[in-house]
Amino acid sequence: MDSIYNSIIESLIFSSDEPLKIEEIIRAIKGIDGDEISITADDIEETVSNINQQLEEAQRPFIIMKIAGGFSFSTKQEFSKYIGYLSNEKSKRRLSQSALETLAIIAYKQPITKPEIEMIRGVNADYIMNTLLEKSLISITGRAETVGRPLLYCTTDEFLKYFGLNRLTDLPKPREIEEIMQDEDFLDQKRKIMMNAIEESAEAGLEQELEEEHDSTD
Repeated sequence: MDSIYNSIIESLIFSSDEPLKIEEIIRAIKGIDGDEISITADDIEETVSNINQQLEEAQRPFIIMKIAGGFSFSTKQEFSKYIGYLSNEKSKRRLSQSALETLAIIAYKQPITKPEIEMIRGVNADYIMNTLLEKSLISITGRAETVGRPLLYCTTDEFLKYFGLNRLTDLPKPREIEEIMQDEDFLDQKRKIMMNAIEESAEAGLEQELEEEHDSTD
């Protein structure tokens, strides 16, 4: 394959807002250069491997990863804690502890029903389930063959993209999760998230008190 396509493939992946699948790359190239261009899935895989080797040799902080079945530029793991620090300050995208717990149950037990989730967590899951559905992190995939035929829930490609996974088998094993939970960087980030949550709660409470005080003086 002509070396010019190395840059073309890299630019296509770089410019895509979503993980770019192999068939989309091939379609884009043939759409411009014609169907007679000989380019295969193996060519794309090899090109991505070559690009990553060049990035590694140049000591760049990012590589091309396979996420949700497509290719996407991603920062290397050793820089994740710095990026995570900024991400933690973006509350709009942050999932609550309850949402993360519910999402973890669905990810590891799917397909699973809401009653099963509530049985595991011991609390009502209506609000959390709606939140995860709105964020497209989970979807309804059918009904269980049990009494009442409750809805079944599974994770989505958006879930894979959110957590930077290529497939569900990339999820950490229970033993790996225990190791992560004990990692000092993780504990430090957890403390910062909890402090942010406390500050946000205090600010919200203060605003409510001021509003009530203002209403009482009107």
